[in-house]
Amino acid sequence: MNLLPSASPLADEVDWLIGSLLGVSLLVLALVMGLMGVYVIRYRHGSGLDRGDVAQKTWRIEVVWTTATLVAFFGLFIWGGNLFVRVYRPHPNPLTISVIGKQWMWKTEYPGGQHEINQLHIPVDRDVQLLLTSEDVIHDFGLPAFRVKRDVLPGRYEALWLHPNRIGDYHLFCDQFCGTDHSSMIGTVTVMTAPEYQDWLERNSTSSGLVADGQALFIRNGCSGCHQAGLSGGAGTVRAPSLNGLYRSPVPLSDGSTVIADDRYIHDSIIYPKEQIVASYAPVMPSFKGVIGEEDLVKIIAYIKSLGPHAPLPGRS
Repeated sequence: MNLLPSASPLADEVDWLIGSLLGVSLLVLALVMGLMGVYVIRYRHGSGLDRGDVAQKTWRIEVVWTTATLVAFFGLFIWGGNLFVRVYRPHPNPLTISVIGKQWMWKTEYPGGQHEINQLHIPVDRDVQLLLTSEDVIHDFGLPAFRVKRDVLPGRYEALWLHPNRIGDYHLFCDQFCGTDHSSMIGTVTVMTAPEYQDWLERNSTSSGLVADGQALFIRNGCSGCHQAGLSGGAGTVRAPSLNGLYRSPVPLSDGSTVIADDRYIHDSIIYPKEQIVASYAPVMPSFKGVIGEEDLVKIIAYIKSLGPHAPLPGRS
């Protein structure tokens, strides 16, 4: 039985990996220390044992056990590397939830506009993507039951992927010292059945969702004044690229590279617009760092993600 609860299939595999690493290390330790103990006692000064001729000794035993331990540890390395890749591999069509760290709390925002503090509700047997960011200092989102944690950086998006397989309540911690009340930055992750999760969403629904709130913020901050596609008067009147159908689409950059417009790209383009400049456009967009808070950025990004290829932006009929 695990001393720590397990809430995902990969958590069980992490336990097996750590147990295997500990077991192999103990075997090597026992072998080395055991042989040292035997030789110290048997071949101590004055024992009188025949030590033989050094020229007649063989290195076969040393080569065998050194090769065996090398293969064992290299195998554990490959296993661990493969597991790391699978832990952070993006999943198709996940449920995306935004998590914002702030001294000293975790704020969660759901697609339907639901929000809570130091609580996270997710459905069982469903791929979940947590988009993490911080409003102040570096935090670390730690979920012991899932055997994962992720640095939460101010002004940046980091993704954490979960696939819960056991219903229950699990601890949530900040694993990075972030100030005087760091120890109080804790919470609870509640894994629910799909019907229970849907019922929870309905009971905590708001009058408007993230998309509607994001549209209002989009207009209020003057974004619609530049990001309007299909303006008459030719390309010379277009100051910024169209946002219609942007999400998950390839974006050519001025340096010749191409990126996929995911949540992180959209977020960073708002906060650091000079870092990835879209090809054929001048770097005229101002930075909104410190102007738009992370909670509002979550809503604006949700609105931009909702824009289809032919969706009209605010201010256009």
